[in-house]
Amino acid sequence: MTTDRALRAVGENGAMTDDEKAVSIEEFLAQMPMGALNEKMGVELLEVSAERIVATMPVEGNTQPYGLLHGGASVVLAESLGSIGSALHAHPDKVSVGVDINATHHRSATSGVVTGVATPIHLGRTSACFEVVVSDERGKRVCTARITCALVPAERFGR
Repeated sequence: MTTDRALRAVGENGAMTDDEKAVSIEEFLAQMPMGALNEKMGVELLEVSAERIVATMPVEGNTQPYGLLHGGASVVLAESLGSIGSALHAHPDKVSVGVDINATHHRSATSGVVTGVATPIHLGRTSACFEVVVSDERGKRVCTARITCALVPAERFGR
């Protein structure tokens, strides 16, 4: 993967500006894998850009005892998307580390797939903050989360 700060992974029809260099989602994931938890939960990354990160997750297999989407599953999806956005912003000199996440659960989902969309709220030198909206297949908001990541020098992690 390039070390260009404007690095951007896009879906099949993603648009690029002149200042951005596109890479496929596969190339992006080869350098920044989603991790085993996301794989177990069935999270599928659809779009990654400086402006927006989108992924889906099945409700089935991610429910609590009453058959509803587990609130923790929504938070895992939100943290993953916000962390990816923060990592893109921090790249290549810094690494993003989550320091705060909160979530409000608005309604339940009992079947199908939910979609998470992360958009930046703040992109600074030492921190990045994203809002993540998780919606059901009808477009109804299931959860709203906010994640804040500290941006620390990459050399502290051997990078």
